[in-house]
Amino acid sequence: MMSRKKILIISTGGTFNKIYDPIEGELVVDDTSLALKSIASKWLCEFEIINILGKDSLHMDHRDRAELLATIDQSVYSDIIVIHGTDTMDGTAEYLAEKNIGKRIVLTGAMVPYSIDPVEATANLASAFGYLQTLKGHGVYIVMNGVFGTYDNVKKDRENGRFIFL
Repeated sequence: MMSRKKILIISTGGTFNKIYDPIEGELVVDDTSLALKSIASKWLCEFEIINILGKDSLHMDHRDRAELLATIDQSVYSDIIVIHGTDTMDGTAEYLAEKNIGKRIVLTGAMVPYSIDPVEATANLASAFGYLQTLKGHGVYIVMNGVFGTYDNVKKDRENGRFIFL
């Protein structure tokens, strides 16, 4: 029987965490990750959740990616899930892969906010969690919409609004 790995979940923001702000009249990133905490509260697993950035991925820059890298690099965890916005997920994954930090990192997110419809966000996080359990070697991976693979084999098909395996 395979034992479960201890996993760190880093939430950077993204659509996964967006909520409606009735004062502003728009969707904003919840930087406390209530969506992630809601899903995680129902699981009987060992993991830690930390929040950094709290941004839509379209607003992420090199300093933000460097902060994510430092958070991952300084962590005692070898197995990490990053909740990330889908628009620049592949760019961040490539950035992390180039640094070759010797950990298993899976990026996932959602194209529909959990607060609007929890199905996609929950399915993507569960898929990322399960996929991470099967990985042996280090590397950077993307798990979205039922597509699993190394960062260089999974991309967002903007024309069709979904992720595909190349």
